Amino acid sequence: MNPFSPGRLAACGITGLPLAMVALPVYVLAPSWYSTELGLSLSTTGYLLVGARLFDTAQDPFLGQLVGRFAHAGRLGHLIWPASLVLIASFGALWFPAVSASTPLAVWFAITLICVYSAHAVLNISLLSWGIAISPQLQVQNRAAAWREGAGLIGVMLASVLPTWLTSARGYTPRHAMALFSGVFASCLLVAVFAWARWAPAWAGQNKTPDHPARVSHGIRQLALLVVLNGLSVSVPATLVLFYVNDHLQAPDLAGAFLAIYFLAGMAGLPLWSHLSDLMGPARAWSLGMLLAILSFVWASALQAGALYPFALICACSGLALGADLTLPPVLLARLLAPDESLPAQYGYWSFLVKLSTALAGFALPLLSAMDYHPGLRSSHTGALPLVYGVLPAVCKCAALACLQRLVRRWESS
Repeated sequence: MNPFSPGRLAACGITGLPLAMVALPVYVLAPSWYSTELGLSLSTTGYLLVGARLFDTAQDPFLGQLVGRFAHAGRLGHLIWPASLVLIASFGALWFPAVSASTPLAVWFAITLICVYSAHAVLNISLLSWGIAISPQLQVQNRAAAWREGAGLIGVMLASVLPTWLTSARGYTPRHAMALFSGVFASCLLVAVFAWARWAPAWAGQNKTPDHPARVSHGIRQLALLVVLNGLSVSVPATLVLFYVNDHLQAPDLAGAFLAIYFLAGMAGLPLWSHLSDLMGPARAWSLGMLLAILSFVWASALQAGALYPFALICACSGLALGADLTLPPVLLARLLAPDESLPAQYGYWSFLVKLSTALAGFALPLLSAMDYHPGLRSSHTGALPLVYGVLPAVCKCAALACLQRLVRRWESS
């Protein structure tokens, strides 16, 4: 039996679906939920997001070491299953706080966020490492990444469409819709982790448990600034997209449709980026995706209220570019790691960099507040939204592209 058949690789990557179902609501819906639905102030929400994300960022290298020890001892399942149960419980609690006063609500928000982030990190680092450890061949790693990120984009689409559909088409209240969504997520995660444990290709990496903490690899150090800048260019618009659609474009009913276009385009582009990576290498293929994202961000910054069709096209273009951001960087890092380096530990450091950029993106909310923007009030200074939503990510992506090109020239000259 082919150990890398589509079915086996799908079993390896299917957990990306429920993990993405968590990621989108936590990063995109939670700020709006707590500031608009639950009444927590925008600035408090923003600072709590930054604090929780910084904690999440700091813990990833340690969680990577932990995952590595379980993986090299052949007991990764003993870590994955408890993490799955913690993630299910904390994700449900995030949307249904047992308190309502401002200070207890802020504490509840922080604690549930930290629990969600921690459990999600364990599963995500395990999944990233597994997709590389199954084989040293670039084509197998590209295919595993495509399955993982394709499943992830399906999960993101479910997260973007299902709550909106439940409230608008089925007439559920937002709280009932999120309760149903949490149940769907829990079912998907349990089924996916079972498939991962039962049918995924075997971990073929190191078998020896490391006897000392793994150091940051040279490959991570080479890519550090690039990863942070690129992560900022993705995280800032992800944090602000609902505010942009609701208050700048003034089309709140179309938010789910725009997100669906974005993630459908990302999923449709995954085979393209995988093929381009096989042909020209992950670095050059990623450069093309960055150029497309820059053009999309600049265009978004120039849109006026009611420009719905242009923004739908922007969602398609930026979604296509997202496919490159999802699939190519982890494969690029795998090309730079030494054979004796612990994959989970290094992907823990990698996740640290990605989440650092996500944490820094949380400052976009206090920045908007300082620029006199108030969510839900279209009479407020909404001119700040296109600036922070479009121009800032474009600048970050340009800087990331410059870093990548400098690395490519260095590799070619060495």
